[in-house]
Amino acid sequence: MKKFARLPLLLILALTFLATSCQKEEEMFIDETNEETITANSVLANLLLRTSQNAGDLDDIIDGSSCFSVKFPITVIANGQQVTLLDEDDLDIIEAIFDQFPNDIDTLEIVFPITVILDDYTELVLNSQDELDALIAACENDGFPDSISCLDFEYPITFFTFDNNQQQTGTVTVNNDMELYQFLSNIGDDDFFSIDYPINVILQDGTVVQVNSNSELEAQIEACENSSGGGNPIDPAVFEQNLTTGVWYITYFFDDFDETSNYNSYEFTFETDNTAQATNGTNTVPGTWMFEGGNTPDLTLFFGTNDPFDELDDDWDIIEATNEIIRLRDVSGDGSIDYLTFERTPATGGGGTGTNDLINELTDGVWYVNLLDDDGEIETCDYVEYVFTYNLNGTATAVSATTTVNGFWSVQLDDGMLDLVLNFDITADPNFEDINDDWDVTSFSSELISLLDVSGGNGGTDVLEFGRMPATGCGGGGGGSAQALNDALLDGLWFVAEYLDDGFDETGIYNGYQLDFSAGGSVTASNGGNNFNGTWSVIDTGGDLDLMLDFGTQIPFDEFNDDWDVLNFTTTLVELEDVSGGGGGTDNLTLQKL
Repeated sequence: MKKFARLPLLLILALTFLATSCQKEEEMFIDETNEETITANSVLANLLLRTSQNAGDLDDIIDGSSCFSVKFPITVIANGQQVTLLDEDDLDIIEAIFDQFPNDIDTLEIVFPITVILDDYTELVLNSQDELDALIAACENDGFPDSISCLDFEYPITFFTFDNNQQQTGTVTVNNDMELYQFLSNIGDDDFFSIDYPINVILQDGTVVQVNSNSELEAQIEACENSSGGGNPIDPAVFEQNLTTGVWYITYFFDDFDETSNYNSYEFTFETDNTAQATNGTNTVPGTWMFEGGNTPDLTLFFGTNDPFDELDDDWDIIEATNEIIRLRDVSGDGSIDYLTFERTPATGGGGTGTNDLINELTDGVWYVNLLDDDGEIETCDYVEYVFTYNLNGTATAVSATTTVNGFWSVQLDDGMLDLVLNFDITADPNFEDINDDWDVTSFSSELISLLDVSGGNGGTDVLEFGRMPATGCGGGGGGSAQALNDALLDGLWFVAEYLDDGFDETGIYNGYQLDFSAGGSVTASNGGNNFNGTWSVIDTGGDLDLMLDFGTQIPFDEFNDDWDVLNFTTTLVELEDVSGGGGGTDNLTLQKL
């Protein structure tokens, strides 16, 4: 049998071969008929070879080639976010990062060296993007058919082998694709084999089909290859069957704001004659639908001109479609992105749930980075000159005297928690890589937005805060004088805007309390019923300001007993941090003026 030669000679010299044989000789099976024997160069043998070779298209989002796959784990930088992928399931992380902002330019940088696995399961170490590009070019010019990845086999499968006199010479049982590929690759031109039927094949949609003969197996593989040749993951017949079966509910609708609640009581049905309706039992709204295939399949909806159903009238890009969920996206004329999601069960929570309030605050006026604590390293200074503006269409800008950094943002709910997703162009300023993330919103108001991110890798905690005034200092000094901070604290009442105890948000414990700092060094925390008395002082330790607090053993304000580093302060905001000398945990305390 002809082997697939993928690489020119110079690249072959760099290969690292796997010196293992996966043929497994088993006890003798007796094949009572050899009418189903297969020759090495037959159509079926080549289809089996292509189906069993290493599928390189599953990770094309990383390497851009279906000729080979990357070996996990692998580290990449996607839109400025460094991610370590442990297996194929983690490719969804890259998809999610790219899907955050449909109208941005998605970038992915591979951290070398990496190991790639060729179609014959040979492993090759690549040390640079140039080596990867050369391998892709060699593969694209080799002229050999690609692997067939739309169908899988249920293993084990037993083969009978024969010599050129059609005498059975043995049996081979294979347990995975690599063993099957190596078995087929070692079949000579004078050898024959047959399959111990029945066997099961698994189609792309998960359907398991029993196959009883060579002709049935060949037909299944060819049908699979023909139906998936266009590369479109959405099958029109399957999509229309799912859409027109049962009832759907709108679980998410975003048009500048989260407007899901407008449709909470409505059931949507779609008929095979392209009509549709939305009904809540008392009001029925008729509509139409139309599916259009292609590289970017569309679902066109029309429900008339009455609010709010007129907002659904559009030509929606289908970004995900199963029997349980249909996710749609549309780029409006102003460049903003609208989202529409149908699911089988009604939305919970009524839509909005703080999302719109945060959007209102974020898009009202300008913001400044008042704090960036990157796992204990204070990097506020990197952004102190930037003025941040967030626009309703999902774009953002950070402008300094010399640089403009463009970006995108979105607010979303994740398991009931608010997230603010930021994605700025790191080519304009590489420091923005530390801001690009999916941030948990720990608290927000018209004056302060506090964000938290716990790294999935090393468990480090990052804190990002936006305020209405520029930061007064960087790197833990507060930037102002001790007298200025004294004057600020003495001028009015304060409250705990945020308290993170080693990354755990405990702000709610202090809700309702007002802190009153007195000139004699005393401080009182009161909620109208409980009063806690303590002491305070500001110390200048050679340019770095510290705020000393001591409430004795009075719970819960005993948590504040410490020598706090002053990260930043204004006349309305004081941001403090303490790094434990024992376990190295980091606490953050933010006081805001009432």
